[in-house]
This record gives sequence, structure tokens and C-alpha cells, in this order.
Amino acid sequence: MTRLTIPKPDDWHLHLRDGAVLRAVLPETTRHFARAIVMPNLEPPVLTAADATAYRARIMAVVPQGAEFTPLMTLYLTENTDPTDVITAHSQGVITAVKLYPAGATTNSASGVRDMNKVRHILESMAKHGVPLCIHGEVTGPEIDIFDRELVFLETVLDPLRRELPELRIVLEHVTTREGVEYVAGSAQNLAATITPHHLILNRNHLLAGGIRPHYYCLPVLKRDTHRQALRKAAMSGNKRFFLGTDSAPHIDRAKQSACGCAGVFSASNTLSCLAQVFDDAGALPRLAGFASEHGPAFYRLAVNRETVTLIKGERVDYPPRIATDDGPITLFDPGFDLYWRVET
Repeated sequence: MTRLTIPKPDDWHLHLRDGAVLRAVLPETTRHFARAIVMPNLEPPVLTAADATAYRARIMAVVPQGAEFTPLMTLYLTENTDPTDVITAHSQGVITAVKLYPAGATTNSASGVRDMNKVRHILESMAKHGVPLCIHGEVTGPEIDIFDRELVFLETVLDPLRRELPELRIVLEHVTTREGVEYVAGSAQNLAATITPHHLILNRNHLLAGGIRPHYYCLPVLKRDTHRQALRKAAMSGNKRFFLGTDSAPHIDRAKQSACGCAGVFSASNTLSCLAQVFDDAGALPRLAGFASEHGPAFYRLAVNRETVTLIKGERVDYPPRIATDDGPITLFDPGFDLYWRVET
């Protein structure tokens, strides 16, 4: 197969930032994606419906001319979140979901949840009214090894939460472990997971062996190759519980290449070429449409996009190694192998 046409994909986990970075990275997403779940971890975070409305306006103001793109907004869950504001915002179409960051889990998560009991009433209201919860699934205690954060979260937070509120619709974002895949696949209902391109391609050796590579540093951190293989199997299985969320997370190079570099991989520009190459090499190209274009809308109860994109296999496709912003350059994800699938829209 050298040509594949699929419904235009959506990105179910995306960081656009704000200001100069937003202006630079948004066109990289709108080129290939019709919609995206936009993360709320700005500084200050997107806490209320009014914040989400204002942020959406800033996004729409810089959508490239001629592009059709729908940002699906989220609210940042805190222990002080007003459940009435959440329900009203969702019912009016202002937001699509609410995001749970355990405090300290990742970039700009200091305002996140420290005590799940303090947000129980909010989650109960969300479950009652059908508001999805997107979760960064890691615990952050200093006693927990960073490579075990997801597994401990499954055992101590997610599983108890789902037993108490089985009707709450949850997306375990950027799942990274075999145990996470098995937990999602074995759940009866109301649970799905996004998978990133970089977790399908890289393992922790790529990050650490032969020197530290800051542009591969992300949270959740890359794991052993056994986990990467489990993620690949899930993404290519046709199971509707698994779908694409790039977690494309731009940082200016000076913030990545520092004594305490930021976590995040910027992949919006070349995600589809990377995925087509990975699925093609595995003999699973016919299942790319489900993973990238169909399973996400099904979970979020939205229609699949009518617009299509066509992937064509040919000569090597080269992407610029970085993009420019007024604040400095941002390095694009390097998969470590040649890409031969280009995207026609």
C-alpha cells in the first residue's frame, strides 16, 4: 500500500501554550488536524468557563487563514473548582472535558489536586452530567520511583475512583505502561486512553543511553521497551478504547537544554508521517484510520470528520528540525528513522 485516505484526524491531547508560542505552533496542528483537546495548564491556568472562553478566542484569533480548526477546551481541576461552573460550561459547549493534574506531576501542575477527597463532589457532579475527565495518570510522592508513577496511580487512585464512580467517563491520557494498557482494555465501560507518537517510537534507552537527550524527555517518562511494545499492540489492535493524543508539548530550546530542562515533546508537525511509518512497518496501516480518526470521536460522542487527508508513500520526507518563534526556536520531534509518508490535505 502506497496511498491511504482517512478522515481528517483529531488530536485528543494537545498543548498550544499562549502568546508567541501559540502563534508559532498552531499552524502545525491545523495543517493536519481538524479538532484538538486543548490542555489548560497555562500560567495562570484555565480555571473557569470565562478563562476557557478567553483562551479559545486567543486561539481562534491566530488560526491560519483558510484553515478549519475547532479547539475543544478544557478546565483545569483544582480543589476549589466550582462544579456549577463546570456543568454549565459543558452544557453550553464552552468546554469538552476537565483535566486532572496531580499536583507537581508535570509542566505547570503546581495548582493541581493534592487530595482526591476534596474534589469528590466535583467528580460526582461530572459523572451525573456526563462531563469527561482527562487524567494525567501519575502519583507524585517523592518515595515513588519515577518509572513506577503510572502503575501506582492505577492501583491507588484510578481503580478506587472507578469503583466509586463507575459512571464517570475517563480518559487516561498518554498511557505508557503495559499495566495501563491492560487496565484500560479490561475495563467494562467509560474508560479510554490516548497514546502519543513518541511513546510508540521511543523507550528509555533513547532518552538515556549514550547521553541524555533533552528533546526526548517527557512526562510520563519513557519506559522499558516491553511497555512500548504493549502500546504498539494496543494502538494497532483496532480496540476503540485507544486513540491518538499527541501530547505535543512545545518548549523553547533554552528551556529544554538547561540544567533543569522542561518535560515535553513537540510533535505536531510530523505526527501523521511518523504514525504512517510505524503502522506501515508493522503491517497495520489499515488500522491507522481507527486510531487517528475514528476512536476518539466515538468516545467523546462526536461525529467523525467528513474532511479527509491522504497519505502517500514515496521519497523520503524531511521536516525542518525546529520552528521559529518570537521567543526562540522549538525543536521538532526526531523519530530516529527516515519517514517516507507525506500528507496531502
